Amino acid sequence: MRRLVAETTLTPADLIAPLFVREGIDAPVPITSLPGVAQLDLASLDAEVDELVALGVPALILFGIPEHKDAVGSGASDPDGIVQLAIRRVRDRVGDAIVVMADLCLDEYTDHGHCGLVRPDGTVDNDSTLERYAAAAIAQAEAGVDVVAPSGMMDGQVAAIRDALDGGGASEVAILAYAAKYASALYGPFREAVDVAIADGGDRRAYQQDPHNARESMVEILADVAEGADMVMVKPAVTYLDIIRQARELVDIPLTAYHVSGEYAMIRAAAANGWIDGDAVALEQLVAIRRAGADAILTYFAKEAAGWLS
Repeated sequence: MRRLVAETTLTPADLIAPLFVREGIDAPVPITSLPGVAQLDLASLDAEVDELVALGVPALILFGIPEHKDAVGSGASDPDGIVQLAIRRVRDRVGDAIVVMADLCLDEYTDHGHCGLVRPDGTVDNDSTLERYAAAAIAQAEAGVDVVAPSGMMDGQVAAIRDALDGGGASEVAILAYAAKYASALYGPFREAVDVAIADGGDRRAYQQDPHNARESMVEILADVAEGADMVMVKPAVTYLDIIRQARELVDIPLTAYHVSGEYAMIRAAAANGWIDGDAVALEQLVAIRRAGADAILTYFAKEAAGWLS
């Protein structure tokens, strides 16, 4: 009876699995602050993808950790960069059995840890960064990606990427825009996962959203849609359920939400101390994100939750 009258559904088909792929390793490296999650080598990526496909998870998103970083994040657009190698490997292994997404940003690849190119005074140069995003989008498209996911929050990034893809013969590649990405304190475990530290104790408040503001995010979402975004994202998720609800009422295109590393880690830590039933809380939070209006959820619980729900 509960299943019959349930207003909100949660199935494996609603989940997107974030995967970290690291260059220069030959076995998975556990991420301390994300218990149960690891940086993968290409061989262990194969096994992870096979499990996700078997569980009915419809999509994954790849984040790369290169061996070498530089000021311009050259690894992001290198045809032989770690994410491009991973895209090809997944595509060759499982074909169209899973949607292959790739994070499109520079922070994992820059030695200063910012999401864009940095001027001599330490500020991020929005417009020159767009050229790097366009180059990375073309590299990912040529590797066989289905969806690029620009996460840097640069003004005009969606338009620059859409123009590059269309001009490069990759008009079928979709764009998932991190449209409402907040300058949150919940990203700490992710930064460990991708080995990112922002130079000189800096932060990203100049280009990520202020947690005090909701209307501003709606402006950002509409701008990304106007520039050609096929899907939009709210990040974080549980702490910003009101933003998900407002975004759902604002746009009709697919809406995703990122259940971020800090939200995951808090559940794991509380469960490890015996304070909560971690599995039950994880499912409750995922249902809440769907109830708020998200069509799909990026979550580190994707594989486990798909098993629970199967």
